[in-house]
Amino acid sequence: MGFRAKVTDAFQFLKVLNRQRIRNAIGLFRSYKQAKKKVPKEVKYFPAALNIEPTTSCNLRCPQCPSGLRAFTRPTGMMHLELAEKLIEELAPNLMFLTLYFQGEPYLNKDFNKMVSLAADKKIYTITSSNGHFFKNKELAEEVVNSGLNRLIISIDGVTQESYAHYRIGGQLEKALEGTREIMEAKKRLKSTTPYVVWQFIVFKHNQHELPAIKKLSKEYQVDGLQIKTAQVYDYETGDDWIPDDTSMSRYKKIDGKFVFKNSLLNHCWKMWHSAVVTWDGGVVPCCFDKDGKHNFGNVNEHSFTEIWQGPKYMGFRQKLFMGRKEIDICKNCSEGTKVFLSRN
Repeated sequence: MGFRAKVTDAFQFLKVLNRQRIRNAIGLFRSYKQAKKKVPKEVKYFPAALNIEPTTSCNLRCPQCPSGLRAFTRPTGMMHLELAEKLIEELAPNLMFLTLYFQGEPYLNKDFNKMVSLAADKKIYTITSSNGHFFKNKELAEEVVNSGLNRLIISIDGVTQESYAHYRIGGQLEKALEGTREIMEAKKRLKSTTPYVVWQFIVFKHNQHELPAIKKLSKEYQVDGLQIKTAQVYDYETGDDWIPDDTSMSRYKKIDGKFVFKNSLLNHCWKMWHSAVVTWDGGVVPCCFDKDGKHNFGNVNEHSFTEIWQGPKYMGFRQKLFMGRKEIDICKNCSEGTKVFLSRN
């Protein structure tokens, strides 16, 4: 089942391609290559991928997440459907991927499925990530399937309630498993190949021994894919209890009794060329590592996305990155270029 689903998912992406989007993506890549040789002065092309944040709210309290810790300095709220529609309308000609997730639990936004449908109508490949607690009956699951969502990532970070709740504080493993079951059954009832359902298992010290068990469980639930992911840990230098003993499963390595980040942080970043993040209230920030929105380049409630994307604040940040990425705070714990483990059943 996994291989067939993977092929079907690839076909779903191929269907979003057209001349304009391919031409824009090629232009982005070429201009990025040129910028690595010379500090860029402008970006003529548009993002091929975008994250929008349906909400910063969450029902769980995960201790390595600003939403879970309730630790944001920026406001908490819900994106309005009209703002999502404005963004999709402006960027659709060039946009291939739309990830409807940044911080928070997206399905807490009552308009979430409508946002997905807006993008699906524009033939944009849509992705989201959820803790799986909001698909508790067949009606809710069918709404997800009917929205046109292409990929649904469900976090399953433990195979027992004790292990799962060690990180997903306030969560119930059985609810996430029940939600998975409802989605998979809704796909069968509606004879739908989407969404492509992926379980995501983040490897921590307390659950590292469960890798064989999560692979077995994913087969029992017949999910389309299983992603084994390394964890981002904020206080990694002191050897935080979250870091696995086997550092091959970690973004960090131990040197002289302290953990250091594996990434060498080269002075370039593809994300600054091909993608961006828009927070629930319209702020445009560089990437998913700016969780608190410290580097805000402008607001799409006040300006078009294009004005912000090509504006002086955004270009200034790109230039700073090319001259010294290690000096940028959000880059210091960035996993771009480090290994993320991927396994499919």
